[in-house]
Amino acid sequence: MTHADQPHADQPHAETVVEVAPERIIGLLGAGDVNLRVLEELLDADIHVRSNRITLSGTAAEVATADRVVAELLDVVGRGAPLTPDAVRRSVTMLADPTAESPAQVLSLDIISRRGKTIRPKTLNQKRYVDAIDDNTIVFGVGPAGTGKTYLAMAKAVAALQAKEVTRIILTRPAVEAGERLGFLPGTLSEKIDPYLRPLYDALHDMMDPEAIPKLMAAGVIEVAPLAYMRGRTLNDSFIILDEAQNTTGEQMKMFLTRLGFGSKVVVTGDVTQVDLPGGAESGLNAAARILEGIDDIHFSRLTSADVVRHRLVANIVDAYDRDENGGGNRAVRRGGRERRP
Repeated sequence: MTHADQPHADQPHAETVVEVAPERIIGLLGAGDVNLRVLEELLDADIHVRSNRITLSGTAAEVATADRVVAELLDVVGRGAPLTPDAVRRSVTMLADPTAESPAQVLSLDIISRRGKTIRPKTLNQKRYVDAIDDNTIVFGVGPAGTGKTYLAMAKAVAALQAKEVTRIILTRPAVEAGERLGFLPGTLSEKIDPYLRPLYDALHDMMDPEAIPKLMAAGVIEVAPLAYMRGRTLNDSFIILDEAQNTTGEQMKMFLTRLGFGSKVVVTGDVTQVDLPGGAESGLNAAARILEGIDDIHFSRLTSADVVRHRLVANIVDAYDRDENGGGNRAVRRGGRERRP
């Protein structure tokens, strides 16, 4: 609500003042008050800040909602989690769902830290996905690009290795486009395969000391390999991640899942809207969802465009393509910098 708007005449005016500890006020408001501007955009109550006092005014319901949001955001700041405009938006969304966990519980869950950078879930679905990895032997993370499916799984794998819960990490991807065309690509087999595995190497470098990775790979503690290399093996005491699983066939998926050995954990990630299999073949990921749903100790976590943690436009792009594929076309109209729908 803008300052020109007033509560309805039949609704009494309410006001509350929140005293904020001086060391938390900057974290709450953000550099240049960027977080405050998001709060003013999202909340119906009027928000006035003076020094370390925040005054909330409006109807009783508006003030109560704003007071709860501010309290939760202060809890996030108090737990040491960074508060960004996107985190503020996600927090307000979480608080609108009475069944959701608190934003502070979601945004302050540390998975792994390295050189001052901590990897945490950023949305409620991401936290539920991370929790599912803790609670189940096999987890499928299904959702569009940018939802953190693989990145969070990689962080859990590194954390498990460091905690000595497993003795090795195995990262694999189906090299679909290379599958029948490797002979036409220049270089050795390793050089031909490497581009398909590069995103996994990149994530590893975010989470571990780069100089340690070659040593761990040479020792077999970390293995990054195409899916075909998994055939005929039994993988014990391992954290195994299959990425881009939408590009497996049903046979490949069955082969991979039956590599599971004792003391191991498996995470399978993929986006069912980006299948590159030739000839319209059914994705092994879709087949697995149909065949395995409901089996104890196998969990399917489904993420959506609301969980995209890349540039905000990525979520809009995902939604636009979904509308087009569902026959609705992209009817979004840009007016005054905001998306409006007829």
